[in-house]
Amino acid sequence: MHHFTFPQRLAIFRPGPAGQLVIGLASALALALAVTGSGRLTAQVEGERGIAPLATTTDIQVGGIEVNTTGKTAEEAREAGWNEAQRKAWEQIKGAKLSDAQIDALVSAVVIEREQIGPHRYVARLGVVFDRAKAGGLIAAGEGGVERSRSAPLLVMPILESGGVGQLFEVRGLWQRAWANFQTGASPIDYVRPVGAGGESLLLTAGQANRRSRLWWRGILDQFNASDVLIPIARLERQWPGGPVKGTFTARYGPDNTYLDSFTLTAPDERGVPKMLNQALVRIDQIYAGALYQGVLRPDATLVTDQSAFYAALQALQAAAAQGAPIDDGVASVPVPGVTPSATPSVAVKISTYTVQFASPDAGAVDTALASVRSSAGVQGAATSSIAIGGTSVMRVTSGGSLEELAAALRARGWQVTVGNNALSIRR
Repeated sequence: MHHFTFPQRLAIFRPGPAGQLVIGLASALALALAVTGSGRLTAQVEGERGIAPLATTTDIQVGGIEVNTTGKTAEEAREAGWNEAQRKAWEQIKGAKLSDAQIDALVSAVVIEREQIGPHRYVARLGVVFDRAKAGGLIAAGEGGVERSRSAPLLVMPILESGGVGQLFEVRGLWQRAWANFQTGASPIDYVRPVGAGGESLLLTAGQANRRSRLWWRGILDQFNASDVLIPIARLERQWPGGPVKGTFTARYGPDNTYLDSFTLTAPDERGVPKMLNQALVRIDQIYAGALYQGVLRPDATLVTDQSAFYAALQALQAAAAQGAPIDDGVASVPVPGVTPSATPSVAVKISTYTVQFASPDAGAVDTALASVRSSAGVQGAATSSIAIGGTSVMRVTSGGSLEELAAALRARGWQVTVGNNALSIRR
């Protein structure tokens, strides 16, 4: 009688820890599919969610300007109306004192919201769009000489609390829609507005605002190319069905959910809630802008880690190792009698010079830019080579790192950097 026996290798096989983990996950997935079905497992990222933000540019748009002008002809009256609208829009954004011809050179478009043209009269409501590249430096000086700089890219997480439940992108909410429709061109805050569809609804939740892990926040901000996070919260309280709706709005920011300011508004009924949210958004934008001007709204140093000094030290160590030089570990060497220490070859750090362009609306902006660049990691010195007050000035920067390392160091200081051919362009 023959007996079948397993091979010895097969008989003694036992899965290791990794194999046990894979088998356990596969078993759990098979059980979940058997109990709930595949449809429910994918329901968390499906459905009607996500609102695409308006495709706004960085241009400065001012709308709702009423004009009423006259002229010898209809065309002359219309031209006078457009010039008056451009002048009023320029005064509204507190631009420098310029002539009508100079203001016209800064305008990229005129938006006709409503107009009535007569033989000798022009009545209209217009919007004016200024090119930020041309006009940005001329509106940098605001009230009291405070610098009106543009912030670093900031991720927006608009949280809506309604009925005791906090939500962000789980469903299409009115607060998310208000932020998606917001015209950000005239704001000094560089808002990064997620769509909220697909995996973004799982990554960005209302509970994320209470996390403190810097590693987790860095992973999220890197995906959206942002430097920090803004958390505007809207809490709606309904007095009775069909009655007034009270809204409490709070502006918070940063990975620690830091409080800035709050206020309350009231809508007469549900139909007035969208208008109330739009009004609240404008006030929250003003709160963030005020915090930026006061120097409060700065990128968290624990989120934007400057690695340029580390890379420079690493290159020096690699160069020393390639030349066979001993590496200084910080421990003092003890002289040995009768032994002559060998000469240690010095490691030369390569110094490079780069050209950096920056907006200089006034002399204070030049001093501020120089001080910020000089205090960046790896920078040996910085001096202006061309100054254009009211335009774009140029400085020459000597640095011990590469152009990319210099750009990373300036981004860590809150600058928005554009890399060119051995040159950089920076702006706030």
